[in-house]
Amino acid sequence: MATTTTVQEPQLSYVQVPETSENLEWADLRTLDLSKFDQPGGKEELAAELRQAIEDVGFFYLKNYGLTKEEVDNQFALAKSVLSLPNEEKQKYRAALEQGDYNGWKPAGIRNLVPGVKDNFEIYNIPKFIPEHKDRAHPDVVKEHIQSIEKFSKHIHDNIVRKLLVVFAVALGLEDENWLVNKHRYEQTSGDHLRYMKYYARSQEENDKLGGVWLKGHSDMGSLTLLFRQPVAALQVLTKSGEWKYVKPQMEALTVNIADALQFMTNGYLKSSIHRVVAPPKDQAHIDRLGVLYMVRIEDDCDLVPISESPVLRENGLVDNKILGSDGQPLKAGEWVKQRVIKNLGQSTEKEGDNEVNDVEILKGVKVKYFD
Repeated sequence: MATTTTVQEPQLSYVQVPETSENLEWADLRTLDLSKFDQPGGKEELAAELRQAIEDVGFFYLKNYGLTKEEVDNQFALAKSVLSLPNEEKQKYRAALEQGDYNGWKPAGIRNLVPGVKDNFEIYNIPKFIPEHKDRAHPDVVKEHIQSIEKFSKHIHDNIVRKLLVVFAVALGLEDENWLVNKHRYEQTSGDHLRYMKYYARSQEENDKLGGVWLKGHSDMGSLTLLFRQPVAALQVLTKSGEWKYVKPQMEALTVNIADALQFMTNGYLKSSIHRVVAPPKDQAHIDRLGVLYMVRIEDDCDLVPISESPVLRENGLVDNKILGSDGQPLKAGEWVKQRVIKNLGQSTEKEGDNEVNDVEILKGVKVKYFD
């Protein structure tokens, strides 16, 4: 009988930087406790809390999500190791952004924001562990830790994302609580990925030219974004009142935000949260901002149309007004993500002043808006 050999991975450690001591204006976000999920009435309680959270801003915190501090620290250590590799090495794994493929390495500095200032973030995306990605090449440090990366990624999908999608279905009044789960099957083609991300510290001169805004206000392109604890205060969310407020780092909780697919499929009942990245406060201005995220994408072949089975959407008159392309057909989730990658990151940097464009057509006449 064949035996499975488990390779002992090298141990990594990571120490988070100190939080800011400055008095910032923090957004008032709700915290959902995922440990309630398996308790009697827990899903319904979480759904009620979720409805309140989305009425506020579409961002919320999630605690008791089943990963230890050491497991999260290990991923931050890997993020630091991968993104600290020489650019010549990372170039071997460059994402085909121009074709709408986001997997692999996205270098910093590929887009002009204002004359003389380019973007300051780089990314390494690791796709789902399914057969279509089994031959994807990775740097040695990723290959050495591939078992823990796979375990981490699958835990997020199976034990966090799945539960959240059930809670969303309950909040929408769906008879089948797995309705959304069945549109986010792990084994099916979609753009889900684990993301290592780094924003590089800027000079005061660059910050002045940018008005302090590193990444304009935008929505995310998938279903949900999960952000692991991020002590460098730079993420802001646009509130209902039209104010930008900081998202306070939560050391024991995930930050979750709703993205485009769920907005399309609920006709705006679930709002794709608008957020931006700004220069950190003075006591953190010198720190490179390292992040670990998980991007949740609905299956590529799904139509982005309102969920007609939802009584909540029907009661609110949100079922009939579908967003259709210029050809009269629904948008496909995979094509929406692909075109957003191309338009957001894959285009040429020859033209200065990309940051001045506020409305960008993505697919078949449907646009997204960017906010200063």
